[in-house]
Amino acid sequence: MSQALQLDRDGAVACLRMTRAQVHNAFDAGLIAGLTTALAELADDPAVRVLVLEAEGPSFSAGADLNWMRGMAAASEAENREDSLALARLMRTLDALPKPTIARVQGAAFGGGVGLVACCDIAIGVPEAKFGLTESKLGLLPAVISPYVISAIGPRQARRYFATAEVFDAAEALRIGLLHQVVDTDALDAAVQRQVDLLLKAGPVASASAKQLVRAVCAHADGAKHDADNAALIARLRVSPEGQEGLSAFLDKRKPNWIQA
Repeated sequence: MSQALQLDRDGAVACLRMTRAQVHNAFDAGLIAGLTTALAELADDPAVRVLVLEAEGPSFSAGADLNWMRGMAAASEAENREDSLALARLMRTLDALPKPTIARVQGAAFGGGVGLVACCDIAIGVPEAKFGLTESKLGLLPAVISPYVISAIGPRQARRYFATAEVFDAAEALRIGLLHQVVDTDALDAAVQRQVDLLLKAGPVASASAKQLVRAVCAHADGAKHDADNAALIARLRVSPEGQEGLSAFLDKRKPNWIQA
């Protein structure tokens, strides 16, 4: 298990916890790889019936790690494509996990953190949680996570939040479908446990197959092609003049040149 993760088991329930609280559980290559490996192992474990995805500290996940972004800003388009495909594999592994999944959202989720929430079957958050698909502020787009976020909140809301990059609260996340339930912080564990109990009372095969049924009915296009196309898009944006300016401005803590003084 990666040092950025902790896995706890209680009978048939696995709790996978992100432990990079010092950087708000932001993504870097190590966390992405660690999560993907852990999820793949849990998928193959017949003793696990339910997965709870959670995080330490004040934030669920702040999205991309600053140093990781700095490295990707200087990398080639091909390197950015491979990097983006690694994130795509993580999201698809979580989305397709053959176990019911619950996101325990105790704090803010931005960018890829929103992707993790959207990939889980059930998402419960606290009123203080904030959310944002803030990539367009950097001249980028949430391309890799877009299939899962659009599935969660719908194309109408996605068109707004992808374009504006505005931050929204838990009440809005509930209204648009990103969260299923919002509860006070001291009631979060009980709310998660209630969903775990309901899942454990359902037939193991039935509860594990529910997402497959929904996916079959929705009949999306080929997932691997989606990943490749989206990874190519974000790679092009990262190395484009606008993407470079947006990333440079963010790293330099200044406004990008498309914002009027």
